[in-house]
Amino acid sequence: MAKIGIEPALTNVQQALEEKGYEVIPVHNESDIKNVDCCVVSGLDSNFMGIQNISMEGSIIDANGMSADEVCREVESKLNLH
Repeated sequence: MAKIGIEPALTNVQQALEEKGYEVIPVHNESDIKNVDCCVVSGLDSNFMGIQNISMEGSIIDANGMSADEVCREVESKLNLH
């Protein structure tokens, strides 16, 4: 199953993804996102983790204004494209 990086503040989204069988990894620093298939953040308008040049293979999903179910559908959609 896919590994999903997630900001620690998004506990409801984390629980929903875990219920669907995803391995969820809390993202605290840049090294945490190196081996994830997708990353869920609470807003892309701010500088993610204080780092401006993050490089990762997977998609980044902005969960701002989305329900946990909407985020899960977006994750599934992004993962099916890869």
